[in-house]
Amino acid sequence: MKIDGITNAQEFFKVVDSCKGHVELLTGEGDRLNLKSKLCQYISMTQLFSKSEELHLEIIASEEEDLQKICKYLMKYEDM
Repeated sequence: MKIDGITNAQEFFKVVDSCKGHVELLTGEGDRLNLKSKLCQYISMTQLFSKSEELHLEIIASEEEDLQKICKYLMKYEDM
């Protein structure tokens, strides 16, 4: 699932932490960051909250229900 940007880190990472499987952030450079790791969460914040038009980020979840949970969260706050 591709993402454009996230405005509330605390809420987003609560959703990620509640996931059962692996959740990764795939950067435009091909790096994979484990979003369930607190260290990677801090590192990924610079990319997640970047306003760059050229930013290409993708969330990868190992469990379908986790992907649906993240998608539901993103759609909920996309309209705000």
